[in-house]
Amino acid sequence: MDNRAEVREFLTSRRARVTPERAGLPAGGRRRVPGLRRSEVAALADVSVEYYAKLERGHLTGVSPAVLEAIARALRLDEAERAHLLNLAQAASGADTLARPRRRTRAWTPHRSLQWALDAVTGGPAFVRNGRTDLLAVNRLARAFYDEVYAARPEQPNLARFVFLDPAARRFHPDWERDADICVAILRTEAGRNPHDRDLHDLVGELSTRSDAFRVRWGAHDVRHHGTGVKRFHHHAVGDLSLAYEGLEMAAAPGLTLTVYTAEPGSPSEEGLRLLASWAATRDASHRAGPPPGSVRSRRAVPPAQGE
Repeated sequence: MDNRAEVREFLTSRRARVTPERAGLPAGGRRRVPGLRRSEVAALADVSVEYYAKLERGHLTGVSPAVLEAIARALRLDEAERAHLLNLAQAASGADTLARPRRRTRAWTPHRSLQWALDAVTGGPAFVRNGRTDLLAVNRLARAFYDEVYAARPEQPNLARFVFLDPAARRFHPDWERDADICVAILRTEAGRNPHDRDLHDLVGELSTRSDAFRVRWGAHDVRHHGTGVKRFHHHAVGDLSLAYEGLEMAAAPGLTLTVYTAEPGSPSEEGLRLLASWAATRDASHRAGPPPGSVRSRRAVPPAQGE
């Protein structure tokens, strides 16, 4: 990722969102650009127009935390956006991203105790993902819940790739537009935190090339923290589910998130999760049993399903 371009586009897009009225300024005459002028942001942040213009051109190297906080206040940034601006500044101060080679991240293997902890969650899907939305570790219900994600790419299940490239995603996500926004915001947040991740760069390039919906959202530069809330799903085997989620940052593995989905007690969705568990158990038993003797499949080597 080009850090200067990221900074420039992020600050420009945030400035365009803030109206003079929202910033407590008079609207004035006719405006050629949406949102605030550079001079107005500079005045609100108590810096010179020349200095703010330099920042908006992408030069965040050496900028003090106090100035960054003043810019964040002037642009009315929320918590996730403030953190993103700090990440961009840290990346700019660390090294020139254009001169620094991108690196692939090492494959992460969950410690067996983590898998035990996931398997101990029996009432709902529980899984670990990274900032690229790769599914790294799951319990049985999460494996069944994301059955179509694994079916599309079992060797490397990725939620963003499923959302934007798999036709089944719009059925699985009844609120697809909102969920797609969230998905891209997670990736954009990761890009600010880890701009040298070659795998992330490749994923963004693939999605931008193959999905107009992704490309438009990526250009919006929206970021967010994905901590808690409620989502609706439609699973192909059990139907509609309305699930609350909690996302927990893993202290032992920075950048990874443990997410647990649960249903309201006594709700139809809780019954749906029980049906999902039964469906998963039946499917797993069928896989273990294998094909009937003498069938075509029985005479071939059939690889086991992932996670079994």
